[in-house]
Amino acid sequence: MPTPIVSLAPRRSPSQARSVVTVAAVFEAAIQVLLKDGVHRLTTTRVAERAGVSVGSLYQYYPNKQALLNAVLERHLNGVVEAVEVAASRAHQRPLAVLVESVVHAFVTAKLDRADEARALYAVAAELARADLVKQASVRACRALAAALSTVTDASFDDLPVTAYMFATAMIGPTKGLLEEEAPAKLARVIRRQLVSLCLGYLEREASRSTSPLPTSTVRRLRPRS
Repeated sequence: MPTPIVSLAPRRSPSQARSVVTVAAVFEAAIQVLLKDGVHRLTTTRVAERAGVSVGSLYQYYPNKQALLNAVLERHLNGVVEAVEVAASRAHQRPLAVLVESVVHAFVTAKLDRADEARALYAVAAELARADLVKQASVRACRALAAALSTVTDASFDDLPVTAYMFATAMIGPTKGLLEEEAPAKLARVIRRQLVSLCLGYLEREASRSTSPLPTSTVRRLRPRS
C-alpha cells in the first residue's frame, strides 16, 4: 500500500494572548522531549503532558507529530535568520570588519544560546526531509548579507551573490560541526573570534582582487617589450 502523505501544515495559528502562551509552552515542551527521548520516541501525548495541556488542545493547532516538529523547526530557523538580517541591516554603510563581527556574533549567539535545541533540530530537519526549509533560510540570510556587503565603506565585490553565499557557508559549517560533534568547551568559547578571522580573511581577499592595483613587479612583468 502507498505510504500516506502526512500534512506538515498547522491547523491554525495562535491569535489571542492565551493561545500564544499555549503554543509557546507546547514548543518548549517539544524541545525538552526531543532532548530527553529523541525524535523517534517523541509523541504528541508526551509533549502535551510536558506542556501541561491536553492532547486535544495541542491538536487544535497541529494535526500530528510531524506538523508540530515542522513548526518548531521553522521557529528556530526564522529566529536565526532574523538575527542575521537585523545584524546585517544595522551594519549598512559601515566598514567591512564591523559588518563581519556584527553578523558572526549574531549568528553564533542565535545558535549557541540554545545549543541543545539547535543540535536536536538538525535531527528533526533530517527526519522530516526539510532540506527545502533549511535552503529557504539560507537564501534569506544570503540576501541580507549581499545587501549589507554592497554598502560597506572600504571594499567592493564583483559577485555579491557568490561572496554572500561563501560568507554564510563559512559561518554555518564550523558552527554545525561544533554542535553536532559536541566539540570541546574551549572551541565553543573562541568560535566567535575564530569565525570572524575566517570570514574577514576570505572577504578581504575577495575584495582585494577587484579593488587593489596589481603589484609593481607584476606590472613590469606584463609590460610588453619594445
